[in-house]
Amino acid sequence: MIEIRTLGAQDIDPLLAVPVGLFDEDIMPDQSLAFLTGNLHILLLAFDGDLAVGMPTATVLLHPDKPPALFVNELGTRESHMRRGIATDLMQRMIDLGRARGCQGIWLGTEPDNAAALGLYRKLGGDEEIFIGFGWDEAL
Repeated sequence: MIEIRTLGAQDIDPLLAVPVGLFDEDIMPDQSLAFLTGNLHILLLAFDGDLAVGMPTATVLLHPDKPPALFVNELGTRESHMRRGIATDLMQRMIDLGRARGCQGIWLGTEPDNAAALGLYRKLGGDEEIFIGFGWDEAL
């Protein structure tokens, strides 16, 4: 049975203990603590027993002229646990948490050739929009 947990500052040790392969890069302790202690960030972990098998992260965006919006930074599932509904459950939980925080818009971006992500977001009923992104730090 998969258990989904919302992490807070008290969960820094379990986050740092996540084995390689779930997040894109190595987990950085200072960034992790800042993320978990910030009241505008959300991190969920899905566990299969003691193993973290899925995660989304999100940030509440505030604007002077609009209600809060939730930006989903990333979503990941261990390859060994794909196609089991974990990503669907994580995204639905994240949407629910965003709504509970007053977010009226929830959005994310993905690569146009990421078939798995496109299928998931379409299944969840997201409105598909085309936009152009720019980057200045070679992160894209």
